[in-house]
Amino acid sequence: MRFGFILTILVCAAALRAEEAAPLFPTPDYFKKHFEKPYTRVELQAPVRLQDFVADGKLELSLRSYIDLVLANNTDMSIQRLTVETARNQILRSQGIFDPLLIGSFNSTRTLTPANDVLAGATNLNVLNQPTNFRYQQLLPTGTQYNVGFTTNKVSTNSAFATFNPALSANLNMSFAQPLLRNRGSYLTRLPVTIARSRLRVNEYNIQDQVLRQLTQAENAYWDVMQARENLRVQEEALTLADTSLKRAQRELELGAISPLEIYQPQANYKNFEILVTQARFRLAQVEDALRRFMGADLDPGIRSLPLVLTEPIAPPGEMALDKEMLVQTALRTRPDVKSARQTLDVDDLNIQSSSNQLRPDLRLTGQFGATGRGGQFFQRTNVFGGDGSRSQIVQTIPGGFGDALDQLFGFGFPVYGFGLTLNLPLRDRRASADYADAVVGKRLNTLRLRSMQQNVRLEVQNAINQVESSRASVELAKVALDLAQKDAEASQRRYDLGTITLYFLLDAQGRLSRAQSELVNQSANYRKALTNLMRSTGELLSERGVVVQ
Repeated sequence: MRFGFILTILVCAAALRAEEAAPLFPTPDYFKKHFEKPYTRVELQAPVRLQDFVADGKLELSLRSYIDLVLANNTDMSIQRLTVETARNQILRSQGIFDPLLIGSFNSTRTLTPANDVLAGATNLNVLNQPTNFRYQQLLPTGTQYNVGFTTNKVSTNSAFATFNPALSANLNMSFAQPLLRNRGSYLTRLPVTIARSRLRVNEYNIQDQVLRQLTQAENAYWDVMQARENLRVQEEALTLADTSLKRAQRELELGAISPLEIYQPQANYKNFEILVTQARFRLAQVEDALRRFMGADLDPGIRSLPLVLTEPIAPPGEMALDKEMLVQTALRTRPDVKSARQTLDVDDLNIQSSSNQLRPDLRLTGQFGATGRGGQFFQRTNVFGGDGSRSQIVQTIPGGFGDALDQLFGFGFPVYGFGLTLNLPLRDRRASADYADAVVGKRLNTLRLRSMQQNVRLEVQNAINQVESSRASVELAKVALDLAQKDAEASQRRYDLGTITLYFLLDAQGRLSRAQSELVNQSANYRKALTNLMRSTGELLSERGVVVQ
């Protein structure tokens, strides 16, 4: 049965985009994300749309509306939709290797030491050292890793020989390292991200498979209720018929038409049907509770106690042609678990490439460039010591500051630059070799698992087709058996009225009629379940029910 509606299940309605989950500094979202107190309370949504199907104090549900409620309110499906977020977060986590990092530090250290010689410039040397460092580093998708560092330092001292006091310095350093063999190129650098994306697809297919199986269980629960309800109706009709026979027998006993010994059989027959009716009522209550759980009605106090009215007919649909080979090919093409197994092979290919990359020698081209500047208040002296051995006098004081250091720095008058090659050559790399061998074996194992799955899918579809055809034949036979039991019961009633048979044979015919009615109900429900199982086996249940998993 195909429904004329499309119901979309979002994998996770609360899923965040990567930019929203990891905002960039210094946007307002960055400070909100990193400094706001985390909200740990989990608020669960109440069941939705249940009131839309309440009429006259009853919950009326067709198969379409029931599935609609299951997809909207089923707790197990909500759990499955959330499990994909771990795989989605792994993509964000793998992209973290490209995140830039800014490191800053400031230190202020005062050192007081006794002088060991006259060249210290003071009896007790007092030095204040205040360095400030900023460093920015990042890995580019090409594999290039670069660093930019900026350092300033202020040194104040009481030494009489200090030329600059305080002495200010500024340094700029830039360096890079470019892989030439291992990890060379954006493809290899971004390989963890690619693997994470491929695993996300595997997870999404697994969720589709879980939704498919849970939807099958939910639909079978609907037919279980229909089967239990029809069985209860059949047993109640049989009880009514047994009550009529018992009253007639009691009337005949009062008139002397039968002996007192013959009243026990209709009485026992009536009590047996009372037992069957009681059992059918409890069975119906059990399957109705299961149905309420599937669609979340048990979570709403105002809905859970309402009687259920299922409007879908239990009568099986018309005969349908089944092409085994075509249905097998459909299953191999559309089933989510088969798609997941194929996607796993793609992950294996990526793992093999990653392991092969680790076998290569690590050859890197490195380079650096730097500049320095000096500033501060300058004390010009004639010499270190005077002619008599005393300390020289300050001839001139030239004021200066941090700007002088920056002028020299960005004037690049004192550069430092260089290039180099670094080779890391493992003479024997057993770990990388074992990792590569494991990746190859993993690909072979998953290929064999895919073949085994395809064989199982073929067998499962063929069994499902045989079950449908068997159930359809059983329904037809049950119809014939019911027709014959109905005619036999009518004939037995007429023979009993004519006095050609005893009450025992009439009650036996009525019992066979009740059992034939129950058998037709059971076979009709089994046929409905067999059709649902066939659509699950071929992977077409979601599309047949208009469900799209995104």
